[in-house]
Amino acid sequence: MTKSLRTVLRTTLLAGVALLSLAGCTSPKDILYFQDIDQVDPQKIDAEYQPVITKDDKLQIVISGPDKSVVAPYNFTLFYSSSGNIANANANSTIPYLVDADGCIDMPGLGRIHVEGMRRTELVNHITTLLTERGLVKEPVVSVSFMNYRVTVLGEVHRPGTYTMPSERVTILQALGMAGDLSLNADRHDIILIRDDHGKQIHYKIDLTESTILNSEIFFMHQNDVLYVPQSAKRIASGTTPTGLWSIALSTLSTLVTVATFFIVRVATK
Repeated sequence: MTKSLRTVLRTTLLAGVALLSLAGCTSPKDILYFQDIDQVDPQKIDAEYQPVITKDDKLQIVISGPDKSVVAPYNFTLFYSSSGNIANANANSTIPYLVDADGCIDMPGLGRIHVEGMRRTELVNHITTLLTERGLVKEPVVSVSFMNYRVTVLGEVHRPGTYTMPSERVTILQALGMAGDLSLNADRHDIILIRDDHGKQIHYKIDLTESTILNSEIFFMHQNDVLYVPQSAKRIASGTTPTGLWSIALSTLSTLVTVATFFIVRVATK
């Protein structure tokens, strides 16, 4: 093998290695979650977390008691006929109580109640006390739940959007799971949580490669929270997808191999 041929082959090999390294430049440290979890001491999470009622919340309030006729006015519902028209009162479509701009709801027999800032259990106790003290319902059992408990997940996730939560105890990880998890292009070090704190917008930075979030006060999502997952710096710098980089690298490498083969055949036939 001549010196010039060896040079061509060596150049081709080095170029191929460089291109493939560029295409696969993302390391496990940029992708894997909770890389330090073995060093994190177990701590008790806030098991008593409950969301706070805010303006525009829709609350499902159900009151029950020994006398069904007495509690019926508090549980006004709509019955829909087969044609879709409203027919009469029934128990298959409860009308929510809307928290108005003043933070209040209006309930039959109880009038206007200020509920903004209360937790769900606090409102349950408050309504129970009012019904009992006023002699409106004997031995009332009150149930309160959110009908529009929503969070929004945006950015580098597979299914960005606004999601109605099935539970009031939803973690950041569960919200990301509903959005299809992060894409490979996501920056796992600087995820942003935006929260409305009594009318003031605040934000937090989250690093999913570390385990501190598991014991953090922001681990549970609040009503109307927004999670934004930015693109990674490498993704922004590349201006293309990892799949695109691999395609370019393989195509270029194929061209180099073709050129090298041409020189080998040419030398061999001389």
